Amino acid sequence: MTTPADPALTFAQKALDSQPFSRLLGARVTAFGDGRATLELDIREDLHQQNGYLHGGVVSYAADNALTFAAGTALGPAVLTAGFSIQYIRPATGRTLVARAEVVHAGRRQAVVRCDLLTVTEDGTETLSAVAQGTVLPARTP
Repeated sequence: MTTPADPALTFAQKALDSQPFSRLLGARVTAFGDGRATLELDIREDLHQQNGYLHGGVVSYAADNALTFAAGTALGPAVLTAGFSIQYIRPATGRTLVARAEVVHAGRRQAVVRCDLLTVTEDGTETLSAVAQGTVLPARTP
């Protein structure tokens, strides 16, 4: 894994910042390397659904990006999600959403990655809200 001053983490954050939607959400990469990636974002009221929980689409976004960033450590920087599934375990509430992804298997043509999505409260308590698994492929260059 890397530290905040690590060039790999800086590269990963620049890649995330190049995505307008990620900038809109205020997402940040907090760990990147060795088949793993962690993405975080603050849970804000404007990201809630009608019942006051973090919208499932935001949770799904975090899973998708964490999966691809983790896979990028194994396949290289140009990757695309081929598909993923997500299982919501409990409503996401708290201060921060954390998506921790890890490559389960990587070959030349694809990586299989799993991701735990946790919420963190003000006192630092983590609660598992969802789990995801996906397949990531190297992107074809034109």
